[in-house]
Amino acid sequence: MVLSHISTTPYHFPHCPVPPDWALDWPALVQRFAWLRALDGVPQNPVYHAEGDVLTHTRMVVAALVSLDAWRSLPEPARALLFAAALLHDVGKPATTRTEPDGRITSKKHAQVGAQMARTLLYTGASIDTPVPFPQRETIVQLVRYHGLPLWALERADPQREVITAGQMVRLDWLAILAEADVRGRIAADCPDLLVNIDLFREFCREQGCFGQPYAFANDQSRMDYFRTPGRDPAYAAYDNTSFEVLLLSGLPGAGKDTWLAANRPDLPVIALDALRAELGVDPADDQGAVVQTAKARARELLRRRQPFAWNATNITRSLRRQLVDLFTDYGARACIVYVEALYAELLARNQHRPAAAAVPEKVIQRLLRRLDVPDPTEAQRVEWVYQV
Repeated sequence: MVLSHISTTPYHFPHCPVPPDWALDWPALVQRFAWLRALDGVPQNPVYHAEGDVLTHTRMVVAALVSLDAWRSLPEPARALLFAAALLHDVGKPATTRTEPDGRITSKKHAQVGAQMARTLLYTGASIDTPVPFPQRETIVQLVRYHGLPLWALERADPQREVITAGQMVRLDWLAILAEADVRGRIAADCPDLLVNIDLFREFCREQGCFGQPYAFANDQSRMDYFRTPGRDPAYAAYDNTSFEVLLLSGLPGAGKDTWLAANRPDLPVIALDALRAELGVDPADDQGAVVQTAKARARELLRRRQPFAWNATNITRSLRRQLVDLFTDYGARACIVYVEALYAELLARNQHRPAAAAVPEKVIQRLLRRLDVPDPTEAQRVEWVYQV
C-alpha cells in the first residue's frame, strides 16, 4: 500500500495551508465539511483531553500540525495528505464515544471505525469537490487507522511486528508527524511522556529498517510467511516452492473485475460466484451456502491439478480473503490478490445499466463500501491494485 510516488504526485486538499504565511482558515473548513461539524460537542475524557470536545481537539491538532517544521518541510502533496489525516483522525469518535458505568468517557476502536468512514467519505467525494484518488485516499485512510500507534507501539508484546505491519501500509515517518501533532493538540498531564514515546518510536523504526519505507523482506514468500506465522523472524529468507498461481479478484459490484480478467487473463478458468448463482438458481438475497460450497469444490479440483485459475467475487473483507488464500496455499499455490476499483460515479452508472436481474441496489453497494477492507501486502505473496485516475 505504501506507494513511493505519492509524495511528489500533484495533489491538493481543500484549504490546506501553503507558504509563506501557512494561514489556517478553520471557519472555512468547518463550514465546508459536515463530518467536522459532527465532532462538535462530542465529549472526551478530561484526564487525556482537558481541552474539551473532539472538534476543539481536532482544531488544535491541525493547528499544531501546520506549525511543525517537519510538516512544512515535506513536499506539498505529502503535506496535503497529512493535513487531511489530521482533520479526519478522530472522525470515528461520534460513533464510538460512550460513557462507561464508572463515568469514564471512552471511544474504543475509533481509529478503525474512523478509517472506514474516511475511506467512504473520500471515495464518494462527500463534502469534497472531487473524490480523492486511490493512492492518496488509502494513505490518508491508513494514517487515520494507525494514528495512535507511535504512542503505544513499544508497550505492546511484539513492537517489532506492530511497526513492520503498519509500515507495509503507511510511511511511519509521516505517522510520527501526525502523532506528534495529535499530542501537541491536547491538554493532558502525560503529554511530555507521549512526546518521548514518539521519539522512541522514531528511533525504533529506524532500527527495524522501516521508518521511511516498508521493511524489505527477502522475497514475497518471506513477507507472506511473516504475517501469517506468529513469532516469525522477519529476516528469514523463506523458500518459495509454489509452482502455479491463483488470482483472487476483489472489488465492489461494478468495479470492473470481469472486464479486467477478460482483458488481462483471458486464458484462465474462472470460478465466478455470480455465474454460479445463475447456474444453481440461487438469488443473491438467499442463503449462499450452496454457491460457496460448489465454488470451493471446483477450486479444489483445479488445485489438485495444479491448474492456475481465477476466483472472481467481491471478496471485500480481509477475513473472507484469508479463508480463500488459506485454501489456495494449502494446495501449494501462490496467491495473487487483484483489487479492482472504479470511480464511484462510474461504478453507480455501470450498475444502473446492468440488466435488472444483475443490478445491485445502491443501498447494498453503500453497505458493502462501509465494510470494504482494501487488500494490503500482508495478505498474499502478491497484491495488485487496479484503479482509475
